[in-house]
Amino acid sequence: MDVSHPMADVVPSAHGPVLAVLASTTTPLTGRKIAELTSPGVSQPRVASILNVLVAAGLVDRTPAGSASLFTLNREHLAAGAVEAFASIRAQLWARIAEQAEGWAHRPAAIVVYGSAARGDGDTSSDIDLLLIRPADVSDDDQEWNQDLTDLASQVTRWTGNPCEVLDRSVDQLRSMAAAGERLLTEIRRDGRAVSGSLALIPAPEAA
Repeated sequence: MDVSHPMADVVPSAHGPVLAVLASTTTPLTGRKIAELTSPGVSQPRVASILNVLVAAGLVDRTPAGSASLFTLNREHLAAGAVEAFASIRAQLWARIAEQAEGWAHRPAAIVVYGSAARGDGDTSSDIDLLLIRPADVSDDDQEWNQDLTDLASQVTRWTGNPCEVLDRSVDQLRSMAAAGERLLTEIRRDGRAVSGSLALIPAPEAA
């Protein structure tokens, strides 16, 4: 899966970024504003052409506003639900990861997505990096815990097509990493997204 722009996997054209913008808001937008918000960027003339096609298909509503036009996704359209689902794939992934761990015998203190998946600058070949903070009463060689980690990584790959790398650390181990000045902790604190628990559990690395 293109972890930055999941819509591109199913709508591999400039239509995808335009639809992603429209699906993300109920606020009417001008074609110029839609072009500004597209990621990857789509030129304003191309956005105008795409909007004409989508309006003709009934998927997008056009409302005159003086010399301009405002556009919104027609959420009554039969295809609108699919568009919204594709646009929310990243949020769905975070929710699935959290739900997967809810049934574990040893629930992690926190699950944090970091790296390109969290920043939104990865692609179809990017790893999905997860930090799982192990409960204090669970040893690093606990068989059940390690099997759950393996199953989670496998499931994330099945859900996305991307390799999943799991970093498994206890709070005490994170403190040791911080004392050693591990810069990875800076990256995780800066870019990480806690899908379960809190980023506050991750200490800042000490200056060298």
